[in-house]
Amino acid sequence: MEKQGKSFLQLLISMVALLVLTTVLVAVLGFAIFISTSGVAPSFEAEMTAAVSEPAMAKAPSNSLMDPVGMWLPPAWSEVESELNADEIKYGKELIANTAEYLGPNGKVRKISNGLNCQNCHLDAGRVPLGNNYGGVSANYPKVRNRSGELEDIPKRINDCFERSLNGEALELSSPEMKAMVAYMEWLGKDTPKGEKPKGVGLYSVPLLDRAADPVKGKTVYDRQCASCHMADGSGVAKLDGTGYVYPPLWGDHSYNQGAGLFRLSRFAGYVKANMPFGATYENPMLTDEESWDVAAYVNSLERPSKNLSGDWPDISKKPMDHPFGPYADPFTEEQHKFGPYQGILAAKEGK
Repeated sequence: MEKQGKSFLQLLISMVALLVLTTVLVAVLGFAIFISTSGVAPSFEAEMTAAVSEPAMAKAPSNSLMDPVGMWLPPAWSEVESELNADEIKYGKELIANTAEYLGPNGKVRKISNGLNCQNCHLDAGRVPLGNNYGGVSANYPKVRNRSGELEDIPKRINDCFERSLNGEALELSSPEMKAMVAYMEWLGKDTPKGEKPKGVGLYSVPLLDRAADPVKGKTVYDRQCASCHMADGSGVAKLDGTGYVYPPLWGDHSYNQGAGLFRLSRFAGYVKANMPFGATYENPMLTDEESWDVAAYVNSLERPSKNLSGDWPDISKKPMDHPFGPYADPFTEEQHKFGPYQGILAAKEGK
């Protein structure tokens, strides 16, 4: 009887241990699934680098926004060492990735911008397909831009970003920092033929909705997918050392101003569709088209710095469909130009 009692006790202990182990494994698996689907990110640097593409596959995934075959990819970083201006190119990449450290409110070189980094809008220092990359910059500048009506070179385009997306001041054209950023962008696009726009350059064009984008619906998307990193009030998370943000602010005094490219809904929607929330790529998007438009409408409906745009679009007929400030060459309102629907605006531009 004593042996039978011990055997029963040992069996009971084994069963309890197995039950505990099973519970732990289920909990760990559940947490991993939650992290991969909730948009929670361990760090902003991880968010910025998560979208770096793998070598092009032979066949696009079924949910891919674009076939990866023939997609622009950056040159291998190891190739920089063979360049005569390697140090300048490296400094340029560092400035793009950590702009605030050098040129932000507490910048160690100058204090001319709002604390954002260039790679907050140009992922992984401008190297991600459909992540607002720099693959076509050197091949297409200088060029006449409709927004200014003037011939613009790369330094002018960089300063546009400083004054709009970084809500700051222009950088001196002769400064080592300007020369380094230009050198880096030219190196990234060194294999792009002049005048060509490679596949995957810029942002994804999200199909138009047959309704206006809805900020109320967008808030639901934001609260579910974005607030865990960018905070419910859009203020982001600042670095403790004051050199920028772990997660950038999406509205408010320290975000991009109304002259920035992402203040246009199509640009913001294309950016998040292919790259956000954490873990999303153009090969594996996580938001629907409707969610992308609506969250763009929500974010861009909130307060942010203003900018004098009176010199923009001297030919108003060339304003894009979603430029949110009049006057226009068509009869549609600022409200519709900002939120859509856009089909009627496009038809009017085409004279239909």
